[in-house]
Amino acid sequence: MELSAGKLWGLRRLSDDQGRFKMVAVDQRPPIKDLVTKARGTATADFEDVALVKRLLVEELSAGASAVLLDPHFAYPMAIDAVSPKQGLLLTLEDSVFVETSHGRMSSQIDDWSVEKIKRAGADAVKVLAWYRPDATPEVNEHQQEFVAAIGAECKRFDIPFLFELLVYPFPGDESHTTSYVEAPMKRVEHVFESVATFAAPEFGVDVFKLESPLPANEVPDPEAADSEEIDATQLLFDEVNRLSTVPWVMLSAGASQEAFRRIMTYAYRAGASGFLAGRAIWWDALASFPDIERTKHALRSDSLPYLASLNALTDAQAMPWTEHRAYGTEPPQLVPADASFRHHYEGFMP
Repeated sequence: MELSAGKLWGLRRLSDDQGRFKMVAVDQRPPIKDLVTKARGTATADFEDVALVKRLLVEELSAGASAVLLDPHFAYPMAIDAVSPKQGLLLTLEDSVFVETSHGRMSSQIDDWSVEKIKRAGADAVKVLAWYRPDATPEVNEHQQEFVAAIGAECKRFDIPFLFELLVYPFPGDESHTTSYVEAPMKRVEHVFESVATFAAPEFGVDVFKLESPLPANEVPDPEAADSEEIDATQLLFDEVNRLSTVPWVMLSAGASQEAFRRIMTYAYRAGASGFLAGRAIWWDALASFPDIERTKHALRSDSLPYLASLNALTDAQAMPWTEHRAYGTEPPQLVPADASFRHHYEGFMP
């Protein structure tokens, strides 16, 4: 597989100099809105409060990341000036509001927002989350697949990397049903596998997968202390995720605790993951002090930053550089053609 010039440069921008992804997500909307309303005792969250939380996260944590993920509602307009131009930038495209039916969720783009606008705003990649259940109704799954394929086509058109996030979710009748952006505690391993296998097909145009643990976070055993048979069985599940992913992949945290996420990352790196794109595992606990800004800053500096540093150290030691993924063959992806004919062959924007 070859990468176009824009996608190659974008992926290089998102990773560190060794090709490992250390990305911090600040695009969360419902979780931060809920935190603000609870802290303020109000029915709704003011724009200023949500934007303030996101700016604090960017100011305090972005220096420890290879790239940051922002949303166009709050984080980009209010905190883009706090992102170093030396770091990579992702912008999210999916709306946090989805249509829930009795047998499936249907996603949509943020209104008045597009791949083209993300490219023009200077981002290095487009991030999209799609809820997916292989056992949802055919109509729902067809909608979700068309949603993703259309975005993949637009990312190809504007030559920008497509980072795609998958999350299994509970149906309304399930015991663990929730509409919150958290891991489904009763998810089935096969649903995770089938979802990855579906969207690994080339027609969806995914450049990097952002994936969840095949096991619920609190069921992932300690890779250093658990019974060897349990460790081996868990590792096989992460190995299968790697086998199914036809492109480089990173892990999401989905609200897991810091300890649980570190366990997950250890298995993921042993399987072949190239890094992480995580938010709440890194910074959620520090926001307990909001709206006390100084205490929140202190918590981010004393808890979140050291944890991020520990994830980075684990990533340096164990993650596979994305350039070494089997998708690119035996050699790292290179600019093609890397000669005087480049400008004649490069398509650039494709109308």
